[in-house]
Amino acid sequence: MVSEDTAPPGSAGDSEIPELASATASDDPGFAAVLRYFLRLGTLGFGGPIAVVGYMQRDLVEKRGWIAKQEFLNGVALGQTMPGPLAAQVAMWVGYLRRGALGAAATALAFIAPSFLMVTTVAAVYAHYSGLSAVQALFYGIAPAVMAIIAIAAYKLVRLTDGKDWRAWAISAVVFSVTALTGREPIYLIIGAGLLMIALDARPRLRLPRRHTSYPGKGTSAYGIAAAPLASTTLGTLASGGTLVSLGLFFLKTGALVFGSGLAIVPLLRDGVVSQHHWLTQAQFLDAVAMGLITPGPVVITAAFIGYLVGGATGALIAAAAIFIPIYLGVVVPGRWFIRHRDNPQLKAFVTGATAAAGGALCGAVVVLTRQAVIDLPTAVIALVTLALLWRLKIPEPYVVGMAGSLGLLLH
Repeated sequence: MVSEDTAPPGSAGDSEIPELASATASDDPGFAAVLRYFLRLGTLGFGGPIAVVGYMQRDLVEKRGWIAKQEFLNGVALGQTMPGPLAAQVAMWVGYLRRGALGAAATALAFIAPSFLMVTTVAAVYAHYSGLSAVQALFYGIAPAVMAIIAIAAYKLVRLTDGKDWRAWAISAVVFSVTALTGREPIYLIIGAGLLMIALDARPRLRLPRRHTSYPGKGTSAYGIAAAPLASTTLGTLASGGTLVSLGLFFLKTGALVFGSGLAIVPLLRDGVVSQHHWLTQAQFLDAVAMGLITPGPVVITAAFIGYLVGGATGALIAAAAIFIPIYLGVVVPGRWFIRHRDNPQLKAFVTGATAAAGGALCGAVVVLTRQAVIDLPTAVIALVTLALLWRLKIPEPYVVGMAGSLGLLLH
């Protein structure tokens, strides 16, 4: 999706979505009403993460008054700082405010379930008929269109996250070069970039006052974020329980590293499922990304498509659950603490470096994947026309991808 997960909600939510704004405003709805809202939003919430967050702000804050404006903005701030797609994080935050950790899990399930069912159904059809020429022709047109979408997302992500900080641009350039030249996205560069920015901008004191030792303090927050992916990586290395265990551990690690735009997951996924584990081919991977883009909900639901191709329905469930667990924990664990400490200098420095690295990795992945998607003159034309349409006319991505698929059927 073109819009980044790092911007605050705005005018993207001004347009009406059927049924999402139809309920009568209420100051104190039951939790069942909140779950029904997120189930409808997960079914009808096309338009990208910023649009979906805009719908939430319009419906839950302005029209229904179910959540205070400042509480909503606190959820957006938390989502900007922690790994994960912003729309899913804000949905979890609303549930967390209502019913704590269990409420966050319930709203996440309601919001994610519709897109999970859609993607899994398409994956079942794809797995059965992928050898048919019609399906191959369909994705012949879709693949270059997807690359145009990712290219725009990569450009906007880097421009937004790096701003005027030449050090962030240098980090993005280094990670871009490594990814584009090697064809693999080095995960530790993301962590290393965050730690580098801590060393440059917010080096913690060697000795902290005793009164800070009983709860998470300023010197521990960024290292806590870095420790989770490091631990999951170690578990992935030690695991020997078969494909499904490896699948789950891989997506746990990936979910902990999705900083920046939801599309920042693309290089991480490609490196793991194509280069390391060889679960999918490059063409299958692009098809999986396309499914995540044209369905409602967060783009990381691509994990369910990949999981189905690797391990059937069980694989889809494991992959989807695993990738959302770190995202869920990133909302409920810091929770209230984040509201008090979101200006923590170490935390801000780590996120600055990590998001710059994620943007560079995404740009490098564009180069690698384009070599596979743009294979002749027609696919080059589809990619360029898609790029122009999305850049100049702001056409919603699902429509563009649908048109590209139709062209693929006509041309291939």
